This record gives sequence, C-alpha cells and structure tokens, in this order.
Amino acid sequence: MNLSLDIPREEALARASEIVTLAWTSFDQARETEPPIDDNLRELLAAALPEAPTSALEVLEDARRGLDESIAQTRPRYFAFVASSGLPMGVIGDLLASCFDANLAVWAAAATEIEDQAVRWVAELLGFPAGAGAFTSGGTISNMTALAAARERAIPGSRRRGLGGVSATLYCSDEAHYSIERAAEILGLGSENVRSLPIDGDRRLPPEAVAEAIRSDRAAGRIPVAVVATAGTTLTGAVDPIDALADVCEEEGVWLHVDGAYGLPAATAPSTAHLFVGLDRADSVTLDAHKWLFLPKACGVLLVRRREDLFHAFSHEESYIPHERTSAHMVDITLEYSRPFRALKLWLAFRAHGAQAFRDAVEDNVRQARLLHDLVVARDGLEPLCGPPPLSIVPFRHLGGADLNEHNAALVRTLQDDGRVWVAPATIDGKIGLRPCFVNFRTTDDDVRVLVDVAAELGAR
Repeated sequence: MNLSLDIPREEALARASEIVTLAWTSFDQARETEPPIDDNLRELLAAALPEAPTSALEVLEDARRGLDESIAQTRPRYFAFVASSGLPMGVIGDLLASCFDANLAVWAAAATEIEDQAVRWVAELLGFPAGAGAFTSGGTISNMTALAAARERAIPGSRRRGLGGVSATLYCSDEAHYSIERAAEILGLGSENVRSLPIDGDRRLPPEAVAEAIRSDRAAGRIPVAVVATAGTTLTGAVDPIDALADVCEEEGVWLHVDGAYGLPAATAPSTAHLFVGLDRADSVTLDAHKWLFLPKACGVLLVRRREDLFHAFSHEESYIPHERTSAHMVDITLEYSRPFRALKLWLAFRAHGAQAFRDAVEDNVRQARLLHDLVVARDGLEPLCGPPPLSIVPFRHLGGADLNEHNAALVRTLQDDGRVWVAPATIDGKIGLRPCFVNFRTTDDDVRVLVDVAAELGAR
C-alpha cells in the first residue's frame, strides 16, 4: 500500500496555498453572478469510486472548480441564513489543527491549555462567570449539552435510570431555535413537553408567561428542567429579556439557559449591549463563533457557571481513559470522544486581531442592518416585516403581484438565479419575505445599497 502523492508534498501544499490566496482575493469583492456547475464537473461527480490514483495537482484543480462553483457564504453579498465568513486567521487555524490532529477528548498537553484559555477569553468577552466550557460543532450540540446538564440537575440520576415515567418540561418562546425541541426529543423529555410560549409585541418570551407555565406544570406533577432564553432569534434577531427571566428562574429554582448561537456577540457591541443585561445570571450560555465572530465552521462554544453540572451529566470511569495526569478530561464534560482542536482558530484570531476588532466588526454589522431598514422604509415598493432591527436581521418584502406571498417567494428564487445578492426567504406572521442577515466583516454599506436596488429592480419585473 502506498499513500504517497505523485508529487512532493511541498508542491501540493504550495498549490493549495495558491488556491486559498486566490479565493481570499475573490472574497474581497462581490461577484456579479454565481457560476453554474459546468458539464465537466458534473461528469466527474457522476464517476464511480476511483480504484487507481489521480495526479494530486489534477485533484486539487477539480476541488478548486468544485468550490468555486459552490455557494460561498464568505462573500460580502451573501445575506442568507446566519452565515460564516471565513476569517483568514481561522482558516489557517483549521489547517494547523488538522495537520497536528490533536485529540481534545483527553489531556493533550498544551492543546488542552489553549482550549481552556480560549474558553476563559470567550467568557471574559461576554462578561459571563464561566466555571467551565467547551468547544463544540455548533449550537445544536451546545444546546443539547447544556440541557443534558440541566436535566441531570433537575432529575438526579436520570442519565442512568432514565426518566422513569417522570414528566419533565422545557420553556422557550415559539420562535426559539428548533434545536431546543430536538434536544428534548433526544434527551427523553419529549418535544411535546417543550412549552413554546407565544411571543410579546417585541417578539420576545414574556417572563410572566414562563412563571405561570412553571407553576401550572408543577401543580400537575411535572418537573421543570430549564428555561431557554434566545439571545437573537433566527427569524428576526429578537433578544429575550434575560434579566427578567433570570428573576423567574431564581424564584422557581429552575435552570436558565441562554441560546446565543447567533446573537450573543452583540452583547459586546456598545449599541446592543443593553439587550443582554442579566446574562451573567444564567446557568449556561451558547455561542457559535462561526457565525458572528466570523470564524469558519465549526466552532461552537458552550459556557456553564458550574463545572460540576457538566461533570455530573457526562463523566465516566473507563479503563481506556486513564486520569493519571488530570482529574477530569474534556470527555468528562462533553458529548464527544474524538474532539478536533476547534479552539485553536479562535485562540489565534483573538491574538492576531484583539477583542476590540471583533466588537467593532459586530457593531458595524448592526449599523448596516439599521441602514438597510432605513433604506427599505424610504424605497417605494418595499416594506419591512418588523420594526427597527434589534440586532442584524432585517426581514422585508416587495409590494408587487396580486398575491404578495407568492410574489415574494418567486422573488427570492429570482434573486438567487440572478446571483448579484444571495438571500433566503422567511415567513413572519404569515407574510413571506426576504430575510437578509449581516454577520460578515467583508460586507460594506455599498453592498447593503445594492441589495435594496436589486430587490426593487427584480421585484418590479
């Protein structure tokens, strides 16, 4: 068996570096359209499993074409979903982490210390008193991990015995991320026991409704496990009233989890920090650094107030995981066993740029969202679907066609086919519209103006 390349490794690496450099240069400005998948690539993608080797340079060129003909979230006019923007230092961090391939499940010497330091830095950035934390694949796993710890605290021994007929409940707004329901299903709580409560006029979770639901469930013999406050809903960017929800949780003795996968970096921005008052009172918080801290996927972060809560939910004593160098490994407080060195890219980025650069970039995206809202209000034929944006999501629609929902659903497809900007649809209070989100450090005010101009142009056709 020979797994050597047909060229020196240094030559392959040099070509890969050229591809990355060309991509970074391309990402610095917007494309006029997205290229289609060409016929040669389609033929390659229909090929069977290769039994014989192919030249490394040919393989790299095929990869370059495939990536170039993919939807690149890193581009400045990609406004769909909540995208990554591929900070270059993060890309380098992924390269180094993959090369050295440390396993962060168990003690990994300096790599373990770097992850611990990166956890502390994230906690310091947010002003959260973390007793422990971990890097994960993203918000879904982070939320599940936090809620597993909450379940074990609310129902001690449930990780081993199961719920044993106990009915347990979670509380969130009806615009919380679907990962909360998914976590409830996987943790045995059941999605039917997630109290998805109606939002208030500001699209936030009403604390008084949470208090009433907890009291009602307790009276019916159910056990409240956790309240989930969303710090930036995926649909509109609304931030639940964390401090008031912390009051409810403190009075009722219930775990407070803050799902800030998208919006939590805005706690560091001067104009939005007030929305996150009370964050330091939560039991756990989650953040996806591959969203609004601009790093490439995957780089989720979970922080908890008490390390023992994670330890009680996940620790095991196995003969093949000795503890001779440390009393606890990361595998003792996380879901994963083989854990890549996700923390390295954030550690490098904080060191290379400094925390203030991230605060400034988040603030700039918030300002761009407000600019878009103002431009939409001022443009004939467009209307916002919500009030001024709390964070960086600005849903709006074009006022054309006999059926506005049908017209705007078609407009999204037209915009994607046109390719000058990339947006996704969303339905808000029964109204279909465009849902641009600003989480890219490359986006400029001109890109915001182009979005409005192109939406108005194509919507009027």
